[in-house]
Amino acid sequence: MVQLAARFGNVRFADRRQEIVRRIGIAAEPRPEDVAAPSLRRMLGELDVLAEPVRRRFRTIDIAPAVTPRTVMLLPGFATHPFRMRYLAQQIERAGHTVKRWGLGYNLGPSEENLQQLEARLADLAVRSGGPVYLVGWSLGGLFARELAKRRPHEVAKVVTMGSPFSYNPRANNAWRAYHLVTGHRVEEPPIEADLAAKPPVETVALWSPRDGIVHPRAARGLPGERDRAVALRCTHLGFAYAPEVVSAILRELEAG
Repeated sequence: MVQLAARFGNVRFADRRQEIVRRIGIAAEPRPEDVAAPSLRRMLGELDVLAEPVRRRFRTIDIAPAVTPRTVMLLPGFATHPFRMRYLAQQIERAGHTVKRWGLGYNLGPSEENLQQLEARLADLAVRSGGPVYLVGWSLGGLFARELAKRRPHEVAKVVTMGSPFSYNPRANNAWRAYHLVTGHRVEEPPIEADLAAKPPVETVALWSPRDGIVHPRAARGLPGERDRAVALRCTHLGFAYAPEVVSAILRELEAG
């Protein structure tokens, strides 16, 4: 709610109230009857994240040094800050890669302005690293990564999405109501010109999980023409930011080039 309040800035109280009512209205819209989302059981499975700080104390991940170090930009999920991906960044850096944040703070949805800022950020990283950058996006961050690669393909080496809903139906998840409330627009009506299912003109790999409690697997793995490869993992949606199998999968993709 802090992020939502920040969106209104100095807007007059009456206008702010009207906008809040409008957002609540679009958040309360029914899900299409023919669109599936992860079950309540899967959604409750996301509580696994509560045990992660304890597990991390006793976990050791064997990481081999990278043969070819890469420059990687991590793009956070909806309503999350890059801090939530810090553990993943640390494991990638242990292999010898260079990890960079996306530079936009909390991910509160797309706009033409923040995509242009990302384009500038990508261009700068490509120049400073001396070559194309690897984009790794979690959930909504993966959608940003795909669109960014479509706009500046020569500066992107590969796109790896993690539980990102680029296929099927934009309401095939358990987060679209919160998305409507925070962003102020419907998931199927983004304030940018985008074809989410269209594959970027660079190698694009979709990491997905049948245990995902937020995004329907069909939406995250996509169809053959919408990505180059789909890799099934066994983590939760929140687990894409810390699960050892995710770390290993990303390192394999970076090593493969």
